[in-house]
Amino acid sequence: MNTAALYLGLDCGTQGTKALILDSHSGAVLGLGAAAHSLISGANGRREQDPGQWLQACISATHQALQAAGVDGREILGLAVSGQQHGLVLLDDQGQVLRPAKLWCDTETVAENQRLLDHLGGEQGSLERLGIALAPGYTLSKLLWTREQHPALFQRIAHILLPHDYLNFWLTGRCCSEYGDASGTGYFNVRRRDWDRALLAHIDPEGRLERALPELIQAQQPVGPILPQMAGLLGINPQALVASGGGDNMLGAIGTGNIEPGIITLSLGSSGTLYAYAEQPLVSHASVASFCSSSGGWLPLICTMNLTNATTLVRQLLELDLDSFNRLAGQAPIGAEGLCLLPFFNGERVPALPQARGNLLGMTLDNLTQANLCRAVLEGTTFGLRYGLDLLRANGLQSQSIRLIGGGSKSPLWRQMVADIMHTPVICTREAEAAALGAAIQAAWCHGRQTDPAFSLAQLCERCVSLDLDSQTWPQAEQVKAYEPAYARYQQHLATL
Repeated sequence: MNTAALYLGLDCGTQGTKALILDSHSGAVLGLGAAAHSLISGANGRREQDPGQWLQACISATHQALQAAGVDGREILGLAVSGQQHGLVLLDDQGQVLRPAKLWCDTETVAENQRLLDHLGGEQGSLERLGIALAPGYTLSKLLWTREQHPALFQRIAHILLPHDYLNFWLTGRCCSEYGDASGTGYFNVRRRDWDRALLAHIDPEGRLERALPELIQAQQPVGPILPQMAGLLGINPQALVASGGGDNMLGAIGTGNIEPGIITLSLGSSGTLYAYAEQPLVSHASVASFCSSSGGWLPLICTMNLTNATTLVRQLLELDLDSFNRLAGQAPIGAEGLCLLPFFNGERVPALPQARGNLLGMTLDNLTQANLCRAVLEGTTFGLRYGLDLLRANGLQSQSIRLIGGGSKSPLWRQMVADIMHTPVICTREAEAAALGAAIQAAWCHGRQTDPAFSLAQLCERCVSLDLDSQTWPQAEQVKAYEPAYARYQQHLATL
């Protein structure tokens, strides 16, 4: 007798879409698929994508995952979507996309963001009103930019959606948004868990934006059944239930079992993110985003804009493959003999320096070597995350361990560096695609609650999230001490910006 309960998790990120098939009864990941996206970039900070690419990537990745799992798509009971946060997808009254989606890493709207911050009374005024401090990557400034740069197109807006909301609309025909992802828009009050309609009216007194807002739903609520046509395209059960889904960080938290206090998740991806579960909104510092979680609480989070994009830049500059880069970085001493790289190639969010550029400091005739440069970029990106962790700890968050995800977590050298610089043990989850896994777990939770309102997310996480004990890395006392002057030097250089 087949007792499997199969769910599909989709993670639509900046670089591509991942699909994952989970058996929630055994906790086993049965198959994975992936498809790439391309970026529309400009020297002025423009970072956009064609949402049509996401749809094709979802179809391709799902077919791959089903094939890898060796299962019949008609057995899929439910699915959920994880999406890159803060992106803006605009639809007309026919449900057609009006223009490419502006992404989280778009910095073209820095001036608009500053004017909106000024309207709110600066970062402190924004914190008091919204519970978060507006940042250039958030969705709000993208709306003001659209009004000013594309006034005719602005008049055709019927729906304003986030990337994961748009994929839910594609799957079900329903426009709605879940608290976790909605809390990263900049027009959402994280304490009240509701839209700030007056802030949208400041941009658009005619009320078009307020009318275009999606309905808010809770994390455990379904969007609805999948449309038969979309089930056919994906090759899955036409009765499958589409769960609320959420932002990639929120579902990454579920996919790492970070749904109760005491755990910190650190993602070493294109950007770096650090977040922890909280039972109350912890609003105290402009650089800590007190988002809502997709598991019923809050998810205080810090995000650095430059991580593996910075290490890749150095690696390509020196024409090194990944193994050679790691070997050279391992040969250099802690502190890179005084060479310090501030890796703000794409501006920076934490610390809040949106206009900053990368800086290589402390160069001498002796220390400017390939090995030191490789180590300096790893240290510089990790020091930025340590700066963020200090903010989270100052917010009262305690951590017994750090759960590492993202491409950088595969490097033993980087894992040891994180453990030493953070002075905290680190461990990787066995499933590296944490956001896709979190989406599949949330789909199982949502589906289970349809017949049992007490169906437990914690029990699902316990069964489906496993840790890779071979990756466990402990801080080494001598190395912890050796990093202290290097981190102090980083902070001194930072102060000069």
